[in-house]
This record gives sequence, C-alpha cells and structure tokens, in this order.
Amino acid sequence: MDKFINNQEFMVELFDDEEQAERAGEIGAAILEARSLRLTDIVVEMEGESAAGYKRIQRFLAKADPRTALWRLFQEDAEFVIGDPTEIERPDARKTEYVGTLKDGKTRGFWALMLATPYRGRAIPCGMVTYSSKTIAQGMDSRNLNHFRAFDGLKDMLGGRPLVLDREFSYLELMLNLFEEQINWVIRLNLRANPPKFYDDDGREVTLTISPGEIVVLNHVWYMGKVCMNVIGTWKKGLAEPMWVMTNLEAKIGLRIYFARMKIEETYRDLKSLLGLTKLMNKQQVYMEKMVSLLLLTFTIGLLVGEELRDLLYGESIAENEPVDAKELIPGSPSLKKGKKWKRYSGLFVLLKQKWTLSHEQKTAVLDAALTTFRGLVYPNVRTLV
Repeated sequence: MDKFINNQEFMVELFDDEEQAERAGEIGAAILEARSLRLTDIVVEMEGESAAGYKRIQRFLAKADPRTALWRLFQEDAEFVIGDPTEIERPDARKTEYVGTLKDGKTRGFWALMLATPYRGRAIPCGMVTYSSKTIAQGMDSRNLNHFRAFDGLKDMLGGRPLVLDREFSYLELMLNLFEEQINWVIRLNLRANPPKFYDDDGREVTLTISPGEIVVLNHVWYMGKVCMNVIGTWKKGLAEPMWVMTNLEAKIGLRIYFARMKIEETYRDLKSLLGLTKLMNKQQVYMEKMVSLLLLTFTIGLLVGEELRDLLYGESIAENEPVDAKELIPGSPSLKKGKKWKRYSGLFVLLKQKWTLSHEQKTAVLDAALTTFRGLVYPNVRTLV
C-alpha cells in the first residue's frame, strides 16, 4: 500500500484540537503501514528518529482521548448495535497490571468488549471497554459490571435499536438491567452449562424442544420466571446442535438480526490478522485502551477507503436492461454489481495486502468518497420537526 491516505483529513473531524488531530493522523498512518500496535513497530514508520516518534506518541496519549472520539462513529441509520467480547492474549505480560488469565485459566490476556454497527459485511466500532480477571479482582467488581459500563455509554444513542449479543451475555442480571433501561435486545441463549428454565404465564415450565430442519417459536415466556420475552429456535440441517435466540422483539425479526451479528467477528479477524491488534505492549491499561481506540479509528478509515477501492477495482458494470438480483448490487452504487473478487476480498484486505495502481484522479475520487462517508458518520443528519 502506498501512502496515499491523508489520515489527518479524517482525524480532524474527530479531534477538536488541531495538534491532536495532526498527531492522531500521523500515528494512525504509521499503524496502517506497520500493521501493528507495538510501539517499536509504529515509530519505525513515523518521520524522524524513533526516540522522537516514541515521545510524540506518549505526549498524544497523555493529552488526547481516542476513546471519546470513538463514540462519534456511531451510525445513526444502523438497524442494530452489536456487542461482543474478544480475548486478546498476552502470554509474556507477567507483570502488566491489566493482564489476567483467560477462560482456560492458564493463558495470560484480557478481554476487549467492542460495540459496533454493521457496515458492508464488516462492522464500524463505536465503543470499547477492556477488563480481565486481574482488573476485576483489583476493582472488586465483576464481568457483569464491565458489561454495564460499556452499555451505559451507548444507551442514550440506541433509541429503539436493539442491542445484539452472543451467549456470553445470556444471564439474568443483564436482562433485568436492559429491561429497566428500556433497551431492546437480541441475545443468543446459552445452553452449554446450567441452562436456564422458562415458564409460561401460568407458571408451568416450558421445554425447549426442536428437531433438525425445524424453526420453533415460543412467544411470551418467562426467563427464570423473571423476564418476559420471545424465544425462537432453529436447527439447520448438517449442524450438530440447534440455536436458540431470545428477544423482546418479534421472534423472527430477532433471529434475522442475530444472524447479521457475524459481521463483528469478521471485524475482529481483520483487526488481529491485518492490523496487529494482538501485538500491543502498553504497560498501563488507560494507555492501552487509548491505543486500541486509535487503532479502531484507523481501522474505520482503512475500511472506508478499502471499500471504495473494492468497488472501483472489482465492481462490474451492469449492462442496460440486464436483470440483476438486488442482493448482487453493490451498496450505494446502483450501476455496479458484485464481481467474483468483490465477494472474495474485504476492502481492508484490498487496501493493505493487494497490489494495485490508480491514476491521480482515481485516488482523489476514492479518498473523497471515503471522506464523505466518514463525515456522514461523525456529523449525521439531524431530523427536525420543521
């Protein structure tokens, strides 16, 4: 990838301080080139001596807070918001204050809970918190309280949009909290260990039974007798077990929305394999969270530019009067359909891993389109009654 992205043009939309925007742009560009969050890798891609680059990063982290800027990427027109934790391994971080042990009880690491909205087969991050077994023990809190901390920053922006969560969030305390906050939700039911019981309005236990190939809907049932919800199960042929989804929405709508949740897993894959999320080495949790947030901002810039590249390079023109299924149309480009390579590669992969040549006019068009989309995220249209 040649350095044709002016990151500062994007970052100035997020940081009110001009110097902070310039520094965020410089560090973000270096992250894209290094494809790593390790400071020693980043400073190599910055101008000047490595020691000077390291000092600029430290001054930026001390003064700026990319975590706040990240909330500005919330998509106002998103149908739903996705929340999902991912494990970040730090096997050699024996003395790092925020690194504990992961689910296996052996591997060192921590969890990053990312909130995001879907975008073209990936997701655009809009919030993030981190926690570990060690920080939970030190703070005398719990995994659940860290979940609430993440959702608290989001609730005023959600409106009627549902929060879509995987089975790690299938627990009573969270659902009671969502009910109290009047947040719509779609959550996969966790049946792996100590599965919860459901009851009907008369207090009779409801059994979840389903056969391969079936879809079963249970409306107005009570989770552990405490929270009223709709439950839907599906068992696709060829799979070893069924999947059950709980929601306070119409059951089939909840199932459709849950299937779209897979987008955030693709985003984690890109962050780890293409941008080196697992390579971070910060000693302090606050600086680590700021660097991860800056990575997420940089990821979004790369994603938007990459998607414009993907359309340009691999979108196929639609002939006059050619019948094309709506699913084959490229979003936002009604004159283009998805080619084989368009379907095969993500925009970020095209940007970072493939070789391509563009004219000056094409580069300008790609960047202008990506910047317009980015500004639309940061400054959404505000509806009025006028």
